[in-house]
Amino acid sequence: MQKSLYIGIMAGTSLDGVDVALVDFSVATPVLIAHLFKPYSDSLFRASKSLCEQQQLTFDQLGSLDGQLADFFSTIVSSLLNQSNTDSQQIIAIGSHGQTIQHNPNNQLPYTLQIGDPNRLAEKTGITVVADFRRRDVAAGGQGAPLVPAFHQAVFQQPDETRAIVNIGGIANITILPANTNEPIIGFDCGPGNTLMNNWCQRHYNKPYDQGGQLAQSGTVNLELLQGMLKDPYFHRSPPKSTGPEYFSTQWLNSLLQKHPTSEIDTLSTLCELTAISISLGLKNISKLEKVMICGGGCHNQWLMSRLQNYIKCSVTTTSHHGVDPDWVEAMAFAWLAKQTLEGKPGNIPSVTGANREVILGAIYPA
Repeated sequence: MQKSLYIGIMAGTSLDGVDVALVDFSVATPVLIAHLFKPYSDSLFRASKSLCEQQQLTFDQLGSLDGQLADFFSTIVSSLLNQSNTDSQQIIAIGSHGQTIQHNPNNQLPYTLQIGDPNRLAEKTGITVVADFRRRDVAAGGQGAPLVPAFHQAVFQQPDETRAIVNIGGIANITILPANTNEPIIGFDCGPGNTLMNNWCQRHYNKPYDQGGQLAQSGTVNLELLQGMLKDPYFHRSPPKSTGPEYFSTQWLNSLLQKHPTSEIDTLSTLCELTAISISLGLKNISKLEKVMICGGGCHNQWLMSRLQNYIKCSVTTTSHHGVDPDWVEAMAFAWLAKQTLEGKPGNIPSVTGANREVILGAIYPA
């Protein structure tokens, strides 16, 4: 059987780097052929973080980073092809999520912006690129996020079991896959995943993240601070909803710490508890939920995983128990979304994003 090879590129809101996955879609369950993660250089990290946090920026800053990210993506694609001994001519397309700079779906004129120039990426790799997935869903009245639930449905839904897929990246999002395949898919961003914890570690411990949750585990949760966080209206808003680090930001946290002063280690512990509780709140009204599967970088935070199991009463595993490496689900999803676009098939789920209808996502940049 001839392979159907696509590459997915995922740059997440955690700003830690880029995941690239080579996927074969010639069989029912997608096969991960090869994968690669490359962290951002200090300069790329600082530039991306600066753009994400600034309300105002220059055209030069935006245009320069747009090109730099495309070049960075292209070097990772080249490395992945070399690693897997794959010729670029064998790849049908690259699905590139791009780096989110701002996401404001509730603005008076809603918008979302991802950069990493797909024109430049197509030119440098010689491979057709599909990119700018989110804005068509926003144009159709949707949140533009989350988009990965459509891939979750295609890969993980089973008629004998109601399942939840929880992706814990910078932001945590939930997909509910009902056992009754006639029921609508539910999916939404439930709140901060790793973004606040990572930022805290970078600022106060000179670490990119809390490895295994060891620091958070050594602290004590400040219940007053936690309750103050949970009063934020986002946690109590009904789906469809999506958010990002521009909402759950350093400023958001600092305003709460002014009211509830807390030590550095206890703040980190409280942030970890917030992630666990906000995920559990997103799952609490799901009837007959039998299994929760975790993917994304948060699945390696053992303390967070134990706190999740404390709040979630059904089985909590990772997607690896169902044949998909949890570190690569999102990159695989954007490879799949590129395939959907080239085949003229919709990539959004209106019951998830709130869009008026199913739409074909993204724009195609030919090789």
